[in-house]
Amino acid sequence: MGGARSAPTALLAGRSAVVTGAGRGVGRDVALRLAAHGASVLVNDLGASAVGDGNDAGPAAAVVAEIEEAGGNAISNIASVTEFANAEAMVAHAVECFGRLDIVVNNAGILRDGIFHKASEADWDSVIAVHLKGSFNLARAAAPVFRAQGSGRMIHMTSNSGLIGNYGQANYIAAKLGVVGLSRAIALDMARFNVTSNVIAPQAWSRLIGVIPTETDEERARVERFKRMTPDKIAHLVVALASDAAQHITGQIFVCRGNEIHLMSQPRPVRSFARPDGWAPETILASVFPAMQGALTPLERSNDVFGWDAI
Repeated sequence: MGGARSAPTALLAGRSAVVTGAGRGVGRDVALRLAAHGASVLVNDLGASAVGDGNDAGPAAAVVAEIEEAGGNAISNIASVTEFANAEAMVAHAVECFGRLDIVVNNAGILRDGIFHKASEADWDSVIAVHLKGSFNLARAAAPVFRAQGSGRMIHMTSNSGLIGNYGQANYIAAKLGVVGLSRAIALDMARFNVTSNVIAPQAWSRLIGVIPTETDEERARVERFKRMTPDKIAHLVVALASDAAQHITGQIFVCRGNEIHLMSQPRPVRSFARPDGWAPETILASVFPAMQGALTPLERSNDVFGWDAI
């Protein structure tokens, strides 16, 4: 992709960012696009496989080289986001090299899918550690810097699987929905310091999507739809949220798929019933559940909700 090759603008001039999982896929395009708009970028990527195995300094170094070739400023980092000390070191290194830190993008992720009754503790722990703990680690490490300077942007990646649901992804769904809660908590706690926190559910082709099973016609069609949604689309939304003009946007959930941007609802009451003399199991079964039937959320997967081809 040519994210860093676009004509540079002053939208993020003088700003700096840390982007995790930035060696490939969505993270790569986010790093390139931030740099194209003037930000200095710490490109973090362990270089692991889609399931979190191994490491390789090559992907992060390649993105840094691409940014520098386009006239931007970047440094690489290959530490794992699962360790809090690594996150602290990333923040310190960015501040040392760039003089400040303004933006963190929590994008690093792995997949270890499996039907729930066969899920292993190791697969659960690994996915939670990267997605949820990793997001906490970087956000928490950056928080004192943002508090001291009275500004900052935190952007986290969730997933339609987390927001809506999917088969065989209990660990991933729990982690990604946890990221939504984390972002909301950060938005509430850090608003007084002019720090914003938002989440994006990106729909785009990436190596993580590449491990989705393709055993049925439905699954193959779903993957083909993803292949038409390129990660550079998500990068534009990240840049917009990172800009000064988005100071009033915080605590929100966005879905970005192709050229579509969706603002997602958040849990609020949809039906309520009260009884002055209280409820018994029998009266709940007789009155409440039948009245709520039409408002219950069905067991849908993300593809059931976003069933059309992206624009």
